[in-house]
Amino acid sequence: MKSGFNIFLVVSLVLFGIVEVCNAGLVTRSGLRYNYYKKSCRPAETIVQNIIRDRVRANPGLAAKLIRLHFHDCFVRFKKPLWDVPLGRRDGRVSLATEINGNIPGPFQNFSSLLQNFNKKGLTVDDLVILSGAHTIGVSHCGVFSRRLYNFTGKGDADPSLDKDYADILRKQCPNPASPTITVDMDPGSALSFDPHYYEILLQNKGLFTSDAELLTDRYSRRKVIQLQRPRAFFPSFAASMVKMGAIEVLTGNAGEIRQNCRVVNP
Repeated sequence: MKSGFNIFLVVSLVLFGIVEVCNAGLVTRSGLRYNYYKKSCRPAETIVQNIIRDRVRANPGLAAKLIRLHFHDCFVRFKKPLWDVPLGRRDGRVSLATEINGNIPGPFQNFSSLLQNFNKKGLTVDDLVILSGAHTIGVSHCGVFSRRLYNFTGKGDADPSLDKDYADILRKQCPNPASPTITVDMDPGSALSFDPHYYEILLQNKGLFTSDAELLTDRYSRRKVIQLQRPRAFFPSFAASMVKMGAIEVLTGNAGEIRQNCRVVNP
């Protein structure tokens, strides 16, 4: 595996932001706390780290799925790959699939729509470009991006913003009509390593989604893409944006609940 940002640390720390188990420490503006488990459940973070370490080693693809889970949860309701995460986010008592529409940025959106979606949640254009870097790990089903490969302009062609050779490779992997079972790497050549490689291929017009390619259509965001190719720029920026995203619409105190079963609201 290519050396890069430690996937285990990314996943375990991301998970701390969405798990409500066990109160102490500095309170942030969002109402979350550092060292949330210190008094009531001191080994909580170690327990989570150990479980995640074992699971990600057995299934490296789990890393991308957990980052995506954190992203969806928050939107709806340096050199060292390590950062402090304020904890204590509680679960809502209502969970509706209909709330997803209009809240989750989609892979087909243009730049202005993406930015508007992020701005509604208190995030900036910098956060948009930085958090898109999570596409450096994981896979996507063909159906999510196949419209870029076939008859994009009504003339049987591919999206002209997509590198021609890369489009040919994708068509071989994803014949038309798209199979619901086939997946491809979002960051070819570095799909299991959390690193800035995503920004390198993006500048080669090899971003898999329309939303990726759209980052190059705005002058400022394009400059940000160029800047984030450097690990020293990407890693601390990603950490800061993840913490910022984790503070979106936080429920604390008596609001929400700590679920007995993560899959369902408490009876």
